[in-house]
Amino acid sequence: MAHVTRRRFFEESMIATAVAAATPQLIMAQDTASAAANSTIRHAVIGCRIRGRVHAREFAGQEGVEVAYVCDPDETLANELAAAVEKQQGKRPQAVQDLRKIFDDKTVDTVSVAAPNHWHALAAIWAMQSGKDVYVEKPVSHNVVEGRRMIEVAAATRRICQAGTQRRSIGALQAAADYIKQGKLGDVTFARSIIYGVRGSIGSKGVYDVPKNIDYNLWLGPAPMTKLTRPNLHYDWHWDWDTGCGELGNNNIHIIDTCRMLMGLEGLGQSVLSIGGRMGYQDAGETPNTQIVAHDFGKVTVVQEVRGLKSDPFSKQFKAGWVVHGTEGFIAEESLFDRDGKLVKAFTGPSENHFANFIKAVRSGNRADLNADITEGHQSTSLCHVGNISYRVGQTMPTAKIKAAVDKAELHQDVARTVARTVQYLEESGVALSKTPLTLGQHLKIEEESFVDNATASKLLARTYRKPFELPTA
Repeated sequence: MAHVTRRRFFEESMIATAVAAATPQLIMAQDTASAAANSTIRHAVIGCRIRGRVHAREFAGQEGVEVAYVCDPDETLANELAAAVEKQQGKRPQAVQDLRKIFDDKTVDTVSVAAPNHWHALAAIWAMQSGKDVYVEKPVSHNVVEGRRMIEVAAATRRICQAGTQRRSIGALQAAADYIKQGKLGDVTFARSIIYGVRGSIGSKGVYDVPKNIDYNLWLGPAPMTKLTRPNLHYDWHWDWDTGCGELGNNNIHIIDTCRMLMGLEGLGQSVLSIGGRMGYQDAGETPNTQIVAHDFGKVTVVQEVRGLKSDPFSKQFKAGWVVHGTEGFIAEESLFDRDGKLVKAFTGPSENHFANFIKAVRSGNRADLNADITEGHQSTSLCHVGNISYRVGQTMPTAKIKAAVDKAELHQDVARTVARTVQYLEESGVALSKTPLTLGQHLKIEEESFVDNATASKLLARTYRKPFELPTA
């Protein structure tokens, strides 16, 4: 127990120190020398809410780039963003509801996809097949098969496709990854990916009217034609399996991608096990608001951890991030610590604007110039997908049985410790686990991008598409 407490103290104190030592690295748009020397790139933004507004501002702010279209099934959102872009760049982009109008316009060079998750892959694939280079938000896909298809289409069409995992453009993290690659952190066997943040109820499940300014058919696209069962169409789609990927795909994708980058991990590991539930309230949401996912890569284990109810942060200054454990020390955020938890140094390195990096690769035509090629985005996204699949094919059971099953699974010892901490957090949050028990997911064995001898789980690697929004072949 003393070892556990000491290790926990190290993790918390390291993160607090690392956050204090870190400098802001997610730099915004900047002029690039190459842009001034080349023709104007005409860009289209698909999806006009939170991330779409960022895309529009970033691309419009780069020299040599014109935002020519903004697109959203919500006509009001599209027009609002068009007005904002006009104010920034001095020229109003076309505002459209149907993204296919953009793909038909041969004067459009690049597209960025900031629509809901269920549209990411199809929009990106259609764009590449129409001759356009693509920047696609995280998670890059709604399911594993979609992500693999994106890689195939990028190769077949020879298009540039960047994933919106911006931390790969942070120089300090690139330096930290190189430090680990050189073996200086010693034997690296464990990493923790953490997202703590309150996610309240999205309202009671029912049948709600879709606002008249929204083309619901286009908004659903490849998803089933179902009634709106929650009060808010926008954003709360994250918590519906037909359209979203839960908090793993919404936020933890950034952190698991950073862990992969730092540790040089490839593939989906040899097994996955998830534990969680939608705890603390009953609402229209389907995805868990509390979740643990253990990825077994053989020598290496990575644990994703999500908390959506009010709780103490992981440390006093930290609600989201990563800790990578090595025999010679630890890396938390962008800092190195020795085995006793003492700060050794903060990593440094030149950072690059992630949107500008995409434009640079578009101008060079070289996928190697990308900091987050679609292949990397797909692998990190798929780790979230397989974690969710384990949960979805699981079953609720008493806490004692869950702890026993985790012990039997012979996973890294920190997995059991994380389960124990999560149970304590839920109890302190007032959750009666005897009445609303956690779900123990199936411990799924993985070979490449398939599950071993599990037809039920394998079905969730793909989806059925609604015509005419079907996933093209490569």
